Amino acid sequence: MSVHFDERSGIVDCSTPWGRWYQTAEEVYVEINSSSPIKGRDVSVKYTSTHISCTIKQQTVFEGDLPYSIIVDESTWSVEDQKLVRILLAKSLRKEDPCWKSLLANGDYSADPFTFDEMQKKLTLEKYQVDQPGFDFGSAALSGNYAS
Repeated sequence: MSVHFDERSGIVDCSTPWGRWYQTAEEVYVEINSSSPIKGRDVSVKYTSTHISCTIKQQTVFEGDLPYSIIVDESTWSVEDQKLVRILLAKSLRKEDPCWKSLLANGDYSADPFTFDEMQKKLTLEKYQVDQPGFDFGSAALSGNYAS
């Protein structure tokens, strides 16, 4: 359901020095751009249910605790076009997980207030779509207290 909803409504991403991250109700996506060609053997992505690290060509891109737990067996990563590392983190609580404000628990790679507000709106609409599949919330707009 998330992919179909994202195709219609677009994504709300948080830009970082190394790329971007964004989320759906069920997953968090992390995209790391490389300025030079890379292969899978150049990349090390390690994660537990509460911690993540990413290294490219022996240079740490980021490392730290996650703000919420993930499902390790449903998370994965790949190298695309020899220049992009894409990480998919499966949220453990899915519908109950709040909107992630930052990629790491210490606040690193936080969304600015406007972007976070847009992320919350999008996740709320996505949850409405799941609860009411007969309606199309892909182009809907929210205002007011939608985060509760």
